[in-house]
This record gives sequence, C-alpha cells and structure tokens, in this order.
Amino acid sequence: MSAHSNRGVGARIAYYRSVMRPKLTQQQLADAASVSLGTIRKIERGERGVSDSTLEAIADAVGVDPTRLRTDRGPAHTRVHEALPVLSAALATYDLPEDGPIRPHHEMRAAVADAARWRLAAQYTRIARELPDLLAELARAYHAASAEHRGDLARLLVNAYRSADAVAYKFGAHDLSARLVELMRWAAPEAGDPLLSASVAYVRAETFFAARAHTAGLRTLEQALDAAPAPAAPPEIAARGALHMRAAVIAGRARDASAAITHLDEASALAERVAEDVYCGTAFGPDSVKIHEVSVAVSLAGDHVGRALDIAGEWKPPKALPAERRSGFYIELGRAQLWSGLADDAFESLKVARRIAPQHTREHPWVREDAATLRRLKRADSESLTNFAEWCSAT
Repeated sequence: MSAHSNRGVGARIAYYRSVMRPKLTQQQLADAASVSLGTIRKIERGERGVSDSTLEAIADAVGVDPTRLRTDRGPAHTRVHEALPVLSAALATYDLPEDGPIRPHHEMRAAVADAARWRLAAQYTRIARELPDLLAELARAYHAASAEHRGDLARLLVNAYRSADAVAYKFGAHDLSARLVELMRWAAPEAGDPLLSASVAYVRAETFFAARAHTAGLRTLEQALDAAPAPAAPPEIAARGALHMRAAVIAGRARDASAAITHLDEASALAERVAEDVYCGTAFGPDSVKIHEVSVAVSLAGDHVGRALDIAGEWKPPKALPAERRSGFYIELGRAQLWSGLADDAFESLKVARRIAPQHTREHPWVREDAATLRRLKRADSESLTNFAEWCSAT
C-alpha cells in the first residue's frame, strides 16, 4: 500500500472533521476510523504519512470519498473491494484447510464476537481486514476438533460467516454472499441449535432480495417460522420476531400487502414481550420493529409511503440501536421523502445516514439512485449535494 505523506492530507482531514454536523473531535474520528488518537494528531499536523487503508477508514468516518483527502487525486480502490478475492479464497478451502496456527478456543470466540460487533456497527473495513485469516483458522480448528467440540466450533463458523456475508452483500458481491449463506447452512446443523438455524434463515433472505425472488423468499421465511422454537423465553421470542420482521419486508417487496401487515403485526406483538437488544446476532425489539414498519411502507410504495413519514414525524431511532440499522432507517425514510416530493428532507435524511454509518450508506444502491435523482432535480443547488453524489458514486 502506498503512503501519503504530504502535509495537505492532514489539513484536508482536519477540515472535513471540522465541518461535520455535529463536528467530530480528534478522539471521535480516531474511534470511528479504528486508529489511535496519537495517529490522528500526527497525521493532521503533517508529522507522519498515512497509508491507503487508514486514509480510507478516515474518509469513511468523515463521510467523504478518499480521493478528496489524497494529494495525488488518483483513483482510490477501497480496502473492502480489494479484500473480496482474499475472502473468496479463504472459503475455497473450507473443507480442506491449509496447515497453520490455531489459537486457544477463547481467543477465537473473542475474535468472532469482535467481528459481530463490527458488523452491527457497519465497520466493514475492519471485517474485511480480519475475517479471511479468521475463517481459515476456524476451518482448521473445526476439522481438527474432536466430535464433542465440533458443535461449538460450528457455531463460531456460522457467526464468522455471517460477519463476512455482511461485507459481501453490502458491497454488491452477491455470488460471494450466496456462497457464505450456503456455508452457514452447512455448518449450522452441527451446532444443534434451532435458534442458530433461525438466524441463518433470516440471513438467507438476502439471496432472495438480491435475486428479486421475493415470493420465493417469503415462502422460505414462512417455512423457517414453522420450524422455529416456540416463543417462550426472550431468545426464542426474538428469533421468531426477527423472522416475522424480515418476512414483512420481503412480502412488501412482493407487493403482498396482506402478508406484509400480518407479519408486521406478529413481529410487533412479539416485540412487546422483550427488551430491545441483540439476540443471536440480530437486533430485535420495539424499536427494530418500528424501523421495519418504515421499510415495509417503502417496499409497498404507493399510498403506503405516507405511513413512513408519519412514523418519522413522531419517532427517531435511539442511538443505542446498532449503527447499521439506524442508518438503514434514514435511507428508507429518504426514499419515502423523495417519492413524496420532499427533496430537501430526503437529502437531509441521507446525510444523517452517512453520519451514522458512512460505509453502509455509501455502498447502498438506493442511496446512489436517490442521490442521482436529487442531483437531477436540483441541478443548480449547493455544492454539498454534488459532493454527496460524487462520494457515493451516484450517476
């Protein structure tokens, strides 16, 4: 990776950090970019260079394209896109892993938990950097383990595959995402946990979204609901509720309003029985259902879009929710506002989504579509709209 040492890079970083709304402190930027505070200070003072990967992480944190921070202004290839072939190679040997080190079990479990946190926080660069080696290590551990330990390692594999899938799916590598989903389905039975199988069914719906096979996806989710454990304790309630949430959205995409509303009502009733939290890797609770209510309204489109605006007029997602889910709310809301002729409000929603989760927002196809539409509608408007459209590669 090349390093950018020109003092101008630090000045640009300091500028974009200062014009964020709200303004980022150096510590907040360091946390968002996953680098040390001392590194940020030295870069901004021009006392050290910055690698391409660090520059990309900083650019994502301040919500600009990396080319706006570079001094050579040449094309920038994201670290995540570069990592996708490496990730694919790690999967190729899932059943015949190469020799290599295997850390103690508790260390691998901690690494998988870290990856899950990064997924929920939409920190995809960190996942792309760490997951290929972790997946290879877990495969070695799984195939070397005794029968009594394989179940737990299978669980770790499923959760690690899920974090890797978040990167593949969000960055448009849908074939790779489908491969990861199939590996999740391969490993899950070994764990012998019906809740884990329910979470895999939840993730599997991505393949139907990507293929626009919404009716088939709805049928698959309803089969998963039939197989899910009875909703007695909070984990079981959340597992069933999450499946209903996802079924409601995919029913909306299939323009099946009746099924969408039925599943949304079921999810809402279940959400009243648990506190908002992350259960088996998926956020569920009253706030998550509210976000999905907006998503269903946008999916159904037409006369339903007003419901999204009504919800947003009364409620905003709390900061305690995962960043990926909160940014998704504003992306969906922006689309509803755009369709309702509220272009300025739509742009504000997209900017809020970017502040919450820059990587998630930049790679979202709806953001590109809507930013391009806004740019056409407001040709003579401020430079900020042009900058946003360039940042997310809207055409």
